[in-house]
Amino acid sequence: MKNYLGIAFLLLLGASVCAQDEKGQSEPTHPLEPTIILDRYWEAATPQEYTITVRSSATARYLSRNPTRIEKDSQAADPDYMMDFTMSGGNRDKIFTLAQQTNYFHGDFDYKHKVADTGKKILTYADPVRYFQTTYNFSENKNIEFITRLFQGISNTIEHGRKLEFMHHYNKLDLDDELKGMEEMAEAGYMAEIQIITPVLQSIANDGSVMHMARQRAQRLLALAGTP
Repeated sequence: MKNYLGIAFLLLLGASVCAQDEKGQSEPTHPLEPTIILDRYWEAATPQEYTITVRSSATARYLSRNPTRIEKDSQAADPDYMMDFTMSGGNRDKIFTLAQQTNYFHGDFDYKHKVADTGKKILTYADPVRYFQTTYNFSENKNIEFITRLFQGISNTIEHGRKLEFMHHYNKLDLDDELKGMEEMAEAGYMAEIQIITPVLQSIANDGSVMHMARQRAQRLLALAGTP
């Protein structure tokens, strides 16, 4: 049964990636509009690597990878996953204002004392005339940390949305536990831009074959999606 679910999950992810592969062009060094990019790599985490790109128009892209992790009974790493989405106007305005206040990330913002490893992060600001990057594990700069937490929250939202989509297709009995965990994360501030996964939450909330409690949890997360 586990092998069947694993194969089904990979097929579902592969379909998502193939559907979006044609749009998978990399961001130019000097884009036409102001752009903020966060790259994070942490081998112990899931996903091990993700990139979030947000443009001043609020159009955004999420890409995650597990380049060194090979699942049991598999000969290759998981396929890359990509999603295009639109960031809420409030958060879009906030991160570009913070970037300006932080000299567009031009400088060294890494904390110089020993601290727990939470993954290598590269924060980039680019527009038609500027291109700055800063690399850090942890930063005391409040602007840098706000953007980092926000982007981590977006990654959490999208990755849990992927799990919901899989479970809704192949393992409905586990939906309640997954949604309960998501509610707790949202209340603790570890999820952001929940409106990104509105379609899968709506499909669960409207599905009479799903447990009533799970449908209620999906409805509560949908309500939160209106206040990113």
